[in-house]
Amino acid sequence: MPRASSKTAPPAPASARQRRKAARPQELLEAALALFVEKGFAATRSEEVAARAGVSKGTLYLYYPSKEELFKAVVRESFGTKIAEGVSELGKHQGSMAELLTWMLWSWWERMGRTPAGGIHKIMMSEARNFPELAAFYNDEVIEPSCALLAEVVRRGVASGEFRDVDPDAAVMVLIGPMLHLVLHEHSIGAAGPTHDHKPEPEKVLQLQLELMFEGLLNRPRGGTSPAAAA
Repeated sequence: MPRASSKTAPPAPASARQRRKAARPQELLEAALALFVEKGFAATRSEEVAARAGVSKGTLYLYYPSKEELFKAVVRESFGTKIAEGVSELGKHQGSMAELLTWMLWSWWERMGRTPAGGIHKIMMSEARNFPELAAFYNDEVIEPSCALLAEVVRRGVASGEFRDVDPDAAVMVLIGPMLHLVLHEHSIGAAGPTHDHKPEPEKVLQLQLELMFEGLLNRPRGGTSPAAAA
């Protein structure tokens, strides 16, 4: 009977180790996002993030030297590229501002609002006063550029005569309020368990919000087909 070999498995090829190392920052960010959303920023420990990503705490600190820097990286990964895409789309868009606004809001909901990344906003709402430096960072990286982008869309619609003469900054608050409410609900009371049976799906709420908004925003006789309804 042949004897069992006592040799250990050979090490992974260098190419495989390189691929693993290249993927590590993304794995750390995904683990961090999941834990931040589950536990909040203050309650999440760096060693928990490292353990979930399958690395040592020391390895985590090679990429992100503090929990604050890790959180900032999560915010940039979750929101930065999406905001940049919106700015790019605005720069090349040639059609209706109402159609662009509808695309931006639905895109935000599909890619951020209804995903774990939406939980970041709930974290900032609940922990901003305890971490003012992170709150300022979130404001500069997410809130200000997002609001400026939407306000510019409204401003162009007003200038072209497509929209009524409204205050763009005030219009942005009306636009994003229902979405933020839905996000906060999904990551607070909604996450605690079933709610009342007649609660509508978030998508239905957003659809109605956009239809009602365009009834008041578009510079046209009331009762026509809105871009939201057409979409």
